[in-house]
Amino acid sequence: MQLSLSNQNPLPLVEQIVGAVRGQIDDRVLRPGARLPAIRQFAENHGISRFTVVEAYDRLVAQGYLLSKRGAGFFVAAREETAAAALPAVQRQRAIDVAWLMRRAFSDADGVLKASVGWLPPGWLDSEAVAKAVRQQSRSDHAARFGCYGEPNGFRPLREHLRVMLAGQGIEAHPDQIVLTQGATQALDIVARYFIRPGDTVLVDDPGYFTLFGALRLLGANLIGVPRNEGGPDVEALEQLSAQHKPKLFITHSVLHNPTGINLNAATAYRVLQVAERHDFTIVEDDTYADLHAGQAARMASLDQLRRVIFIGTFSKTLSSNLRVGYLACTQDLAHELADVKLLTSLGTSEFTEQVIHRLLTEGHHRKHVERLQTRLAENTARAARMLESAGLRFRYPDGGMFLWACVPGMDDATPLAELAEKSNIVLAPGKIFRPQLQASPYIRINVAYANDVRLERFLGNALK
Repeated sequence: MQLSLSNQNPLPLVEQIVGAVRGQIDDRVLRPGARLPAIRQFAENHGISRFTVVEAYDRLVAQGYLLSKRGAGFFVAAREETAAAALPAVQRQRAIDVAWLMRRAFSDADGVLKASVGWLPPGWLDSEAVAKAVRQQSRSDHAARFGCYGEPNGFRPLREHLRVMLAGQGIEAHPDQIVLTQGATQALDIVARYFIRPGDTVLVDDPGYFTLFGALRLLGANLIGVPRNEGGPDVEALEQLSAQHKPKLFITHSVLHNPTGINLNAATAYRVLQVAERHDFTIVEDDTYADLHAGQAARMASLDQLRRVIFIGTFSKTLSSNLRVGYLACTQDLAHELADVKLLTSLGTSEFTEQVIHRLLTEGHHRKHVERLQTRLAENTARAARMLESAGLRFRYPDGGMFLWACVPGMDDATPLAELAEKSNIVLAPGKIFRPQLQASPYIRINVAYANDVRLERFLGNALK
């Protein structure tokens, strides 16, 4: 087997070998069962290092192209035909539901306008700064810890820095009251696993975070929605539902609520805490989007000082969704219990990624980057609001962040509009998926970071004539 390898090629020799061998296997030049040249022979034939050949062969084994047989050598593996070739060309129709939205949101298909996703475009995040921090951390003294599990509560210097950050929001938390997690999603999962047993009632925002609803159902929870007003949860409804259902938890957004983008006001926060005290349930305050808010905002954790509130935050929305670093803060005894749940369900979190986030925070990158994001989102929100108004949609201007929660006139259920958008390769999230029981809703969630694409303006203009 002779391959064309060149030191002038910008690709490393290992990648050249892997690509060339894969190509010959995919083109069936090399058939299943064929034996590849021995490592020494391959290296001599091409005038390269044996170590280069070893690494290339190992990669091909890991990718399923080769089999390694001890004492015999390397052989082309039998490979199944791709699923796409085996399936008939039939497209199954799907209802617009939570699973559909998540599949489309995470799809890498070309040309899809993801107008309703819950994160910023990759180009808005400072990937260069993150990559630089990763390189610096890899060369640091801590690099030797790659093979070690970290502390149960997570990288302590980051928890110490979070203590300072939380103090700036009026929340006093010792580092031992903080548990680092793989984003806010794992933090919510840890809390839910600790508190909830099948049949337990959990109060949630209505509308609220649809992924959370699915996770709670997997645990057998009975979901009850608390209507959301402009100032936060409807306190009268919360009182009645708490008396009737005796909930274990109330999980809610206070700052830049998802999907409405509206903040909790201080008076409502105080009354919600009073209801929780009377009916003896725990409040989980999800602060996922709060970094995108400019200025101070009311938080129940600052009023309660973590006595009855579990506070959750994340850096996934502003620094990197791939690094997946979040945290929860609560009483010290409960933090110890929740760290045990973390250990039992995941053994721990990546100390290396926590070190990278710590570096980004302490070197001042995070603050400057967040300020730029806030400015850019405010500009996009103003443009998106004008576009939606011209299309005839109604909405309450958000307090910041990335979402506009817009009502479609003349519709009791916006699902048909989302289905029509799908035909134009536009992902719109209808309001029903943000409701605990998938009740009909005339609203759609728009991500302002994606809303200034002319395709969305053209679609809404035509669809809502």
